[in-house]
Amino acid sequence: MKNELILLYGGRSGEHEVSLRSAASVYNHLDKQRYNVTLIALSKEGLWYVQDNPSEECETLPLAEETDRLVSLLPMQGLLCRGEIIKPYAVFPVIHGTFGEDGTLQGLMEMCGFPYAGATTGGSYLGMDKEMAKIIWKSHGIDIIPFRTVRKFEYNEKEREAVNGKLVDELGLPLFVKPAMAGSSLGVSRVEGKDQLEEAILFALQFDTKAIVERAVKGKEVECSVIGNHETSAFPPGEIAPTHAFYDYEAKYIDPDGALLIIPAELEEKTAESLKSIARKAYEVLDLRGFARVDFFVEEKGRIILNEVNTIPGFTSISMFSMMCDVGGLPYGELLDRLIELAREQFAERSSLKFSLN
Repeated sequence: MKNELILLYGGRSGEHEVSLRSAASVYNHLDKQRYNVTLIALSKEGLWYVQDNPSEECETLPLAEETDRLVSLLPMQGLLCRGEIIKPYAVFPVIHGTFGEDGTLQGLMEMCGFPYAGATTGGSYLGMDKEMAKIIWKSHGIDIIPFRTVRKFEYNEKEREAVNGKLVDELGLPLFVKPAMAGSSLGVSRVEGKDQLEEAILFALQFDTKAIVERAVKGKEVECSVIGNHETSAFPPGEIAPTHAFYDYEAKYIDPDGALLIIPAELEEKTAESLKSIARKAYEVLDLRGFARVDFFVEEKGRIILNEVNTIPGFTSISMFSMMCDVGGLPYGELLDRLIELAREQFAERSSLKFSLN
């Protein structure tokens, strides 16, 4: 008997279209003899629609929004799709960014009692909130990029000039400005001069109520895949050589020539092993589960600086996460099976807890 697997994709974030391509790649590699896959797409307005399964491999999954496709969630029972209740063996979310990997979707899955792949509610939130993640990593002795946080309510017209001057004095130039909680590279700007700072901060604050301002770092951009719940594994890191000014949204997801991907990364063995160890530590101290991609800079002299973590990394044909796992001996299809197993393990552990004295 096949296991009922729900594949969630789409969503309300700016990475909606990326999600449709990531989910297509996941769907293409799932073992259809093992799983009965139900596709549920979330529209940009947040409505859930059941979709027809493609008859062959595809580059993007559909998002048909007819009324008869609307899905209802039945907590502790399943999902009502076209008059049929589907009780999921596991839910596999491939929804990037806001409302997908910030803990909101994970909290909904917890409320409904559905097993789901990836980080839990708390881990997802911490992984998404760049400020909180950096504070925790720094407290555990992990080398991070020097940064400051600018909150929207504080960045008023009266205070902006003083805030901008302080940021430049403390961090220097050039700088990167990004929303604290938003999808990969959305709202990100590189700032070469103080006169560009206000525009960059206001741009970032369109996507979140706080912005992160970081010192620009010179070095290789290197990523590492990590999987596991309580026992974690890190895979050979990969290097990104962007052809754009920096590894922006278009270079990551749209332009197939946006970056040269070097897997494994061209690093000394000692550096590569240290990076894998730090990736596991960064993952574990945020209490992550399932899988994540951990991103670094490696300076010319070998210094490793942790940048950020992505708890639902891209799964498109030009995404690094699955390729690094493959180079490390875990092919795409087997990777998906393992992530679903980890979801079930996490669900079983959670289900064993008591929530009442009665």
